[in-house]
Amino acid sequence: MGAFGESYVLRVLLATRHPAGDAEAAANRWTSLTTTLFDRYRPELHYMRGPGPKWREKHAPDAGRSGASLLRRLT
Repeated sequence: MGAFGESYVLRVLLATRHPAGDAEAAANRWTSLTTTLFDRYRPELHYMRGPGPKWREKHAPDAGRSGASLLRRLT
């Protein structure tokens, strides 16, 4: 085994940060933030909000039947 000073873990822990890498990381974060904030695509505007009038018309209970007669028919 090598000496403690030659340890990979120690070299990584004590490594100095490169200012160019920090600037690039900051630029990437800024780009990501601006594209997220100013994205014009809003998928929630395109999704159906629930059943429409045709579905309600088709699935509406009959107006002439009472609740008791409907229960007798189902059992």
